Amino acid sequence: MRAALTRYRIIAYIVGVVLIVLVVIGMPLKYIGDNATVVETVGPAHGFLYMIYLIAVFDLGRRARWPIGRMLLVMLAGTIPFVSFYAERKVARWTRAQADATDPVAVTS
Repeated sequence: MRAALTRYRIIAYIVGVVLIVLVVIGMPLKYIGDNATVVETVGPAHGFLYMIYLIAVFDLGRRARWPIGRMLLVMLAGTIPFVSFYAERKVARWTRAQADATDPVAVTS
């Protein structure tokens, strides 16, 4: 489960940064500056990366045996700027707490 958590944390960070670039830089340039270059470049990249994010959340949620509601909320966190960073921290705490509770060796290592 540790590898799934690492994969999730990396892609959550990347998706969060790309979404912020898209919303904070790309959208104002498109609608105020009449320059859609950033949106046309970063938008499809974000869409592709978000699909990877969904797979990573599903993989981690399945391994951690999350309820479907939690998995869906974490999946939605990748659609709101800055929320993916908060969700990433919460997920890391949940997963580590669950690992500590189920694996006594993990507590000592």
